[in-house]
Amino acid sequence: MLNYIWAFMILIGVVYGAFTGKMAEVTNAALDSAGDAVSLCITMIGVMALWVGLMEIAQKSGLIAKLTRGIQPFISFLFPRIPKGHPAREYIATNLIANVLGLGWACTPAGLKAMEELAKLEAERGNPEYLPEGGNVKGRKASNEMCTFLILNISSLQLIPVNMIAYRSQYGSVNPAGIIAPAIVATSVSTLAAVVYCKLKRK
Repeated sequence: MLNYIWAFMILIGVVYGAFTGKMAEVTNAALDSAGDAVSLCITMIGVMALWVGLMEIAQKSGLIAKLTRGIQPFISFLFPRIPKGHPAREYIATNLIANVLGLGWACTPAGLKAMEELAKLEAERGNPEYLPEGGNVKGRKASNEMCTFLILNISSLQLIPVNMIAYRSQYGSVNPAGIIAPAIVATSVSTLAAVVYCKLKRK
């Protein structure tokens, strides 16, 4: 659907430029935007390399393990049916920590592994319809834990919105980090709403 929307917008822009005699401006804007896109990609690669590297250092230093143990009560509160010591708990914790730190790139592998482990857990409970088909991570059915985990990821509490800071810096903001306080407030509210919603739906 999005492909059709973008194609329609591009077509409208080209047609409008042709009818108003501004095709040169349309062409220049397209070329400038392409250059900006490349510059943004290079900037984001640098930011990603920095933060993923810091995440790796934190993991090897044992910091991530300590944080994982620290949020286990929160995981038990949200996922009471996941047994203690189950691999899914560690992957969920790693994913949540990466999300809180704004490391969207680093949290994806842990999120996928968490979903796989949750599917295996349901299969062990005698519900094979939760297992993926053909090796695909996408299962045929989602359990309560899977839905809760997904909603928690969408709400995504962030203490350091790395992506937004990088975007603001790229486009000339005089205070790229000025987004931190509003982002913390907004994502705290969204996460609280997600937790309340999941607990209500579970009942």
